[in-house]
Amino acid sequence: MLKIDKKDGIARVTLDRPEVRNAFDDELISSLTKAFKEIEADDAIRVVILAGNGPAFCAGADLNWMKRMSSYDYDDNLADAEALAQMLATLDRMPKPTIARVHGPVFAGGTGLVAACDIAVGTPEAKFCLSEAKLGLSPATISPYVIRAMGEREARRYFLTAEVFDAAEAFRIGMLSLLVPAAELDSSIEKLVGHLLAGGPEAHAKIKDLIRTVAGHTADDPLIAETARRIAEIRVSPEGREGIASFLEKRKASWCSKKS
Repeated sequence: MLKIDKKDGIARVTLDRPEVRNAFDDELISSLTKAFKEIEADDAIRVVILAGNGPAFCAGADLNWMKRMSSYDYDDNLADAEALAQMLATLDRMPKPTIARVHGPVFAGGTGLVAACDIAVGTPEAKFCLSEAKLGLSPATISPYVIRAMGEREARRYFLTAEVFDAAEAFRIGMLSLLVPAAELDSSIEKLVGHLLAGGPEAHAKIKDLIRTVAGHTADDPLIAETARRIAEIRVSPEGREGIASFLEKRKASWCSKKS
């Protein structure tokens, strides 16, 4: 159901339900939440790569799970939706850099996984669909991440039409950070990982928090003061001092592996 491989500071989390195109059910959602929390607590892990086994990245909700949900009352549906929302929030708030490896179709809830990652690298074989409207539903739990990724204008179109769009369009509107040939997918991700491993782990966590704080806000006096406070704070931190010292001394910082 879920494969987790940890090596050289990298955690590779792979959805492993190829027989159902890696579709979600309650068990997979629970497993993902647990995996993300364990990775967050593991100081040896510096970068997270999220992938899917088989022809699809993630086809959204599992049909058998949908059949069970059809008989749920409001309270059951709320608990079910909260579990999915919490899993996506755990991924989104991960203090370590996250990369989505998108090699095939991404439908419905699967788009939430891609959008909640910091970087999404895809191939021309990838295609996307926010299909909820055609089921009389709404992409509510994934909306904070998908709207942030593609913007409100594009979300209005694709949430409402539920049309399929290809990898080139996903790249144009921001759902994909990079679009590369299939043969170059893993090498492109490895290049990104190399850049990420050269950054300070505490700096990455603070940068991700900074983006959440600054994005969408006007550069008013309180925000300017907050950003000044943050840079002063990180400059005097042990990691900040080590980073500046390594630059001045023309050496690698202590957190860099021999590969980075």
